[in-house]
Amino acid sequence: MTGPAMLLDQRRDEILQLIEKQGFVSLQELVERLGASESTVRRDLERLDEIGQIRRTRGGAAYIGEHLTPFEERGTTAQSEKQRIAKAVAEQIEPGDTVLLDGGTTTLEVARSLIGKSLQVVTNSLPIANLLVNQPTIELILIGGYLYPRTGVALGSIAAAALQGLHVRRVIMSAGGITERGLFNSNTLLVDCERQMFDAAEDVWVVADHTKFGRTALAHLCPLSTVHRYFVDNGLDEKWRETIRNAGSELTIVE
Repeated sequence: MTGPAMLLDQRRDEILQLIEKQGFVSLQELVERLGASESTVRRDLERLDEIGQIRRTRGGAAYIGEHLTPFEERGTTAQSEKQRIAKAVAEQIEPGDTVLLDGGTTTLEVARSLIGKSLQVVTNSLPIANLLVNQPTIELILIGGYLYPRTGVALGSIAAAALQGLHVRRVIMSAGGITERGLFNSNTLLVDCERQMFDAAEDVWVVADHTKFGRTALAHLCPLSTVHRYFVDNGLDEKWRETIRNAGSELTIVE
């Protein structure tokens, strides 16, 4: 995707960070800080209000969403669940497989669990590449592009072009949120890149701890049925288990 969409994500990310830090920010302050028009900022606030991150108020916006924590801090959230999920996924990967790993804290744990296996791993994640670069049994292919600073994941037109020429056995990815409408992520550039990953893979696997269900994020990625298999910890309630299975997807509950 081109520059304007990237700017849109960066601007909304900056708005969220500012409102989270201060609790409340006036419309006029946002206009002055961002150097954007009042109508542009209003549209951004309306969208962020729709997805439940902020609440529009008279003259500004208040923060009600989930905290925007750095990648390193998010890695400690539901850590034991993520590690168990990662181990269960790694057990399903056969030697010689070609696996595409999207960025994220759970997929990083999957990468850690793959160490020692003889595999070809494709990734757009700098943290995953750093983890696997010196592993003698893993052939590593790194997808380049615009490096999103909050996650260390390569996005944009360069990454999408590189993915167009690839074919892999399966893609393993996480999500920013999962609702009845499907999967969501926090960045439209990321969503565009992940859709390209779908086209490159025979199977789509999603790894997510139960806290991701019932949450939304900025950009819609795909319907639930696009995913062939979900790996989730046993904290997932029965309603969601039924919803996933009704979508025609396989569900693996990791005890």
